[in-house]
Amino acid sequence: MSNAFDGLTDSLVWKSFKSITEIPRPSKHEEKIIQFMLGWAKENGFEVLQDDIQNVVIRIPATPGKENATTVVLQGHLDMVAEKNNDVEFDFLTQGLNIIRDGDFLTADGTTLGADNGIGVAMAMAVALDKQAIHGPIELLFTVDEETGLTGAFELSREILKGTMLLNIDSEEEGFIFVGCAGGTDTTTSLPVAPMELPKDAEVVDVTLKGLIGGHSGITIHENRANALKTLATLFHEVIKEHHLHICEFSGGDKHNAIPRESHAVVAGKPGIRAIIEEKALTVLEGFKMEFGKLEPNGKFYFEQAQAARGLSEADSKNFLHLLLSLPHGVETMSRDIEGMVETSSNLARINWLEDKIEFLNSTRSSVASALDRVLNRIHAVAEMAGAQAVHGNGYPGWQPNMDSKLLKVAREVHKEVLGKDAVITAIHAGLECGIIGEKYPGMEMISIGPDMFDVHSPDERLNIPSTDRVYGYLKALLERIAQ
Repeated sequence: MSNAFDGLTDSLVWKSFKSITEIPRPSKHEEKIIQFMLGWAKENGFEVLQDDIQNVVIRIPATPGKENATTVVLQGHLDMVAEKNNDVEFDFLTQGLNIIRDGDFLTADGTTLGADNGIGVAMAMAVALDKQAIHGPIELLFTVDEETGLTGAFELSREILKGTMLLNIDSEEEGFIFVGCAGGTDTTTSLPVAPMELPKDAEVVDVTLKGLIGGHSGITIHENRANALKTLATLFHEVIKEHHLHICEFSGGDKHNAIPRESHAVVAGKPGIRAIIEEKALTVLEGFKMEFGKLEPNGKFYFEQAQAARGLSEADSKNFLHLLLSLPHGVETMSRDIEGMVETSSNLARINWLEDKIEFLNSTRSSVASALDRVLNRIHAVAEMAGAQAVHGNGYPGWQPNMDSKLLKVAREVHKEVLGKDAVITAIHAGLECGIIGEKYPGMEMISIGPDMFDVHSPDERLNIPSTDRVYGYLKALLERIAQ
């Protein structure tokens, strides 16, 4: 472990976060962090409960004299997105993160940092131990498997919580109070394929695209970041307009909520096809730079000779590329109610290349149910035209704002007093667990807050240290006011 936390661990927040970064906790593999939380609770004499899905609830007694105050739930999730650069050797199942300090920021060496949502969990732990914090009864709710399906929230027991107000600490912009979120659905489109024997004289080329910035498919989708799958497909589409081309392999992307940063393919054609592809790549990159400018300065194609015995026919290769390029990606519509907020978007998140089929994963979000349905119907129609089948998942609900809630009123007042400025009240174009928890606990008043984080769900993820300290101070002040 580096010295990234030097001078920080006197703070309960940073001491807790440091401990969390040392524990492997990728989505669906939270066993070690769960055991840590259970041990931490018992060590400090707190009551701890678990439901059938292994969500953790830790009950924190009120400050003396505040026992009759409203019970508040502090909520975050235990898992993290496990993304790394391809050239980094790292095992998320066994290794703690290598944290680096860069001025006012913490980041990780070639991997995601896991501040989403490790810092929210750390703040909740800090409140529980902070002798200076004044609060009523608190329940710490730490859910599992948020990043790959909101599983912990979906399976949360309807009887495990007593609180009537919930502070979700899983947003990523200081100065914002989130009061709503988008709902969403994942779609898997399966294209049947029958690879054929390649011509004996075929030249086979390995093509990789690296260097894109990726990011969170909800929070950063409005920034028009490049999609590595679409970009690589654009290159081959330009080639296939004039030359025979067989796609032998095509893959890229990973998590449903991460914009693909890298993609890889193996293609074959007549002798000399590599030179043709490399020449077309120069034209594609020129257009890429005009389209994305300084936003994507490091995108680059890499070429190597390769070997392959089988690939798609020219017709099937065209069909594959046409489907890939036609599936939606990016912002569909902006909100008519909240200025600057995305209403509807879709992320072409991943391609899995299998022996007899190719699977495309789209993650579609919207704060308007009918708009979500419209995009899902388009995916279905595009798939059908290509001879593929689109299957939609169960999805997750949005969180409708309650602008009249007592919690929101208090949160706004305290924000102005503590941080010296009005909070921005808005909704987030991402899936928060609040919508699901709210359905299980009707009448629960909820807001979501958090410190400044950037490029989450990518190895460039950064957490702002001063912002975290300010938001923690605000959280304590808010809990004290609620307890009055």
